[in-house]
Amino acid sequence: MAVYDRESMEQFCPQMDLSLSTASPNSPNQVGSEALAVSVDPFYSDSNIRYLEGLMEDVKAGRAQFVRHDLIAVD
Repeated sequence: MAVYDRESMEQFCPQMDLSLSTASPNSPNQVGSEALAVSVDPFYSDSNIRYLEGLMEDVKAGRAQFVRHDLIAVD
């Protein structure tokens, strides 16, 4: 998620446990006027967390099926 405006910063900062004034060396009023490129690891997105929680429920309930395989080489 790229963050570019004040509204996006107001949503993004709490996810990173930051205040607007901490996130920007300038005053919070200037955050919205400056282009900022900040990203959040998608692994920690709400949708992925829900997906992982669903997988854990399947594991605990015995519905998950695991298959042994060799390591897959990545170039």
